[in-house]
Amino acid sequence: MVEDDIELTQDEPTEELYERRAFSVDRGQEPMRIDKWIQIRLEKVTRNKIQKGIEDGFLTVNNKVVKSNYKVKPGDEILLLSLINPEYTEIKEEPIPLNIVFEDADVLVLNKAANMVVHPGVGNFTGTLLNGIAYHLRKQNPGIDEENLPRFGMVHRIDKNTTGLLVVAKTGEAAAHLAKQFFNHTVSRKYVALVWGDMELDEGTVVAHIARHQRYRKMFDAYPEGETGKHAITHYKVLERFNYVTLVECVLETGRTHQIRVHMKHIGHTLFNDWEYGGDKILKGTIYTKYKQFVDNCFAVCPRCALHAKTLGFKHPRTNEDVFFESPLPNDIGNVVEKWRNYVKNKGLTQDWVE
Repeated sequence: MVEDDIELTQDEPTEELYERRAFSVDRGQEPMRIDKWIQIRLEKVTRNKIQKGIEDGFLTVNNKVVKSNYKVKPGDEILLLSLINPEYTEIKEEPIPLNIVFEDADVLVLNKAANMVVHPGVGNFTGTLLNGIAYHLRKQNPGIDEENLPRFGMVHRIDKNTTGLLVVAKTGEAAAHLAKQFFNHTVSRKYVALVWGDMELDEGTVVAHIARHQRYRKMFDAYPEGETGKHAITHYKVLERFNYVTLVECVLETGRTHQIRVHMKHIGHTLFNDWEYGGDKILKGTIYTKYKQFVDNCFAVCPRCALHAKTLGFKHPRTNEDVFFESPLPNDIGNVVEKWRNYVKNKGLTQDWVE
């Protein structure tokens, strides 16, 4: 058996929660049910979960969906969309307010608030978006079982302090359909970020591998050459310039954890007030005290990394029609952008002008 694509380890997480695993069946393989064949090769996964995944379309043989009783044969090419680092934490249903943009029987599109973790994990067992979604779905369907709570439906995620659009699958079939779209990079996503510095180009592309920082394990770093990390591509375009900071639009071609934050820092334009990557201090500007006061005021207005998932487009898993959603800039980022806009307008009056 040859496995071409290896599931991500805990040292190499991704924004997208599913990754393809590819298998080729050996020439000497005896006929065996595919659910059993897969179970032998996956740790800590029950036969029932594998069968549910096959039923929902997470597995194909020779590019075709099969049933759990399919018998593998030599030469079969098997593709499996497997959940990366599944959280085994019990989901605690909590009545957390959700900003629901769209909902039907298959998908739930939400506008995530700042300072909210997407799913439970070490140090964040309560108050997560997933806890709130579980409560919301339980109210809709009191008889829903644990297997069908939305853990499997999280097909992507955004950082705790990033705001914006997320799609959640409400059925296994929808999860498989959406996971394939994210894996094939056919989902349309645009982010808006405020970054330090005056961008040299009006638009460009950053290509650099991303992996854990070698010294600070909670951070990530860009690795332009070699085999370290995962391939990552970010396209950017300048929306507005404010001398010392720039408002940019970023389009992800891949979905690595902290991708925009790491790529922007890599090219010398750390995100504004991104404390993990050094953006919470003055990186560009003057030495005047009033300028420092102005920047501190901006930090107070937007006390987080200035990053927002603005648009999201995908093919609806049931109708296969293109759907598109857009979220306006939240008040904190919008207000800090307006402060910089006014700063630029008034800067000519005095070098150390401040609001």
